[in-house]
Amino acid sequence: MSVALVFDCGSTNIRVAAVDESGEILAQASAPNGPIPQPGSEGWLVWDVDGIWLTLCRLSREVLKQVGSENVAAVSVTTWGADGALIKRDGSLAYPAISWQCQRTREVVHEVLELIDPRKIFRITGYQVIHFNTLFKWFWIKRNVPEAFKQAYTWLMMPGVVAVRLCGVHHVDPTSASTTMAMNMGKRDWSEEMLALAGLDPGFFPEWIEPGEVVGYVSEKASRETGINAGTPVVSAGHDTQFAILAAHAQEGEAVLSSGTWEILALRLNRFDPNDDALELGVLIEADVEKGKWNPQLLMIASAVLEWLKRLVYPELTPGDYGKMVEEAESIEPGSGGLLFVPSFVPDSGPLAKYGVKGVIEGLQLGTSRGHLYRSALEGLSMQLRLALESLERAYKFKARGVRVVGGGSRNDLWNRIRAGVLGLSVSAPRWSEATVIGAAIAAFKGAGVYRSFEEGLRNVSYDLRIFEPKFTNRYDVMYRYFIATVESLSQAMRRV
Repeated sequence: MSVALVFDCGSTNIRVAAVDESGEILAQASAPNGPIPQPGSEGWLVWDVDGIWLTLCRLSREVLKQVGSENVAAVSVTTWGADGALIKRDGSLAYPAISWQCQRTREVVHEVLELIDPRKIFRITGYQVIHFNTLFKWFWIKRNVPEAFKQAYTWLMMPGVVAVRLCGVHHVDPTSASTTMAMNMGKRDWSEEMLALAGLDPGFFPEWIEPGEVVGYVSEKASRETGINAGTPVVSAGHDTQFAILAAHAQEGEAVLSSGTWEILALRLNRFDPNDDALELGVLIEADVEKGKWNPQLLMIASAVLEWLKRLVYPELTPGDYGKMVEEAESIEPGSGGLLFVPSFVPDSGPLAKYGVKGVIEGLQLGTSRGHLYRSALEGLSMQLRLALESLERAYKFKARGVRVVGGGSRNDLWNRIRAGVLGLSVSAPRWSEATVIGAAIAAFKGAGVYRSFEEGLRNVSYDLRIFEPKFTNRYDVMYRYFIATVESLSQAMRRV
């Protein structure tokens, strides 16, 4: 038996999983994650890097008890994007790892935009201006804690922060770097012009190592801490989004939806195209796992809305229990009794951002039940998805013939049926939801020589797709037109106010 060990660090959950060559997860263990207050700085949020590492070590030992360390062919690390840390020569942090959830960097955004036009930023980096982009963290630290850069040897994105503890080698991968707003996306390299805004140059950063290439080998110290055999290859992976997109294995004409707390609707294209429509529509473009490919995408809030609703009207349900919510919503006709749910809880993100509208529930009646609310939330999120797909189609002259869904949200068959109806397209979902883990495992096997290419790895994965065909499309078309008209009306009213 040959397994890949994946350290999958999310900003809300940390997991270690052992995956076999067919994509079967043989064992896994997880623990919650989240930022902590920065000591001595009220309101600032940072990552407890030492605590994350200790958690990964504990979870690794738990998993290896089930699969055996002798069966591990390689280990890879995937994490969320945008965050990282300044590292000293001895491996310690020169400054705490600022969380994307921290608001401190908002204060420097305008300073950067006085130096460079957002349109130029997009043409170079493929990125929209978002306050938690890594570039703003560098700029903020330079302005407020300049001694941290003087003490630092290099900067590592979060996958590198974990990998260096495994093997002692500094590296940066293109998928993570593409979330910094400092990369020349067309060249898959640093942009000297963008780095110069923060007073940096490419020489400050470690070696580029592509996904699926060996970074180093598990050290004796890391072996004692994690239980992984010393000498096991540590293979470059990177930003979790791109590995989920890879593992989805979308076919020609299919978009990929990675659905979790947030949803990311993405394409895999063989060209970097930061066109004006994409900029206007809020598209982000990140580096694909494979050279010569790019991932234009739209980021939308998703299951976080459903979790909010669950806390509000289903307080009796335990974490992870959604059966009652689905059961009650299943009995309600499409349209939710005239209830309209606009899921714009984060008005500066996603395809609804241009309207500037906050979350709305319209059409409440005395007979409205919590099942109506839940179904209307699923319908509203699906309307948002349709708007996102239409935006990508417009920007990239692409006509979708289907959507491949992965992530936790892919397990909800009611939601998948609603998605298909609202989109008027087939929606397919693999039997598994852990796409990021599968993608990172494929990278690990490639680095270990088990697979010669990513494509070979994808061919070996067992998908067993569930297909959801569109129903009630005429009714959903009417609802969608009303959804857009309502959002536009609210937007105009807000501007008048």
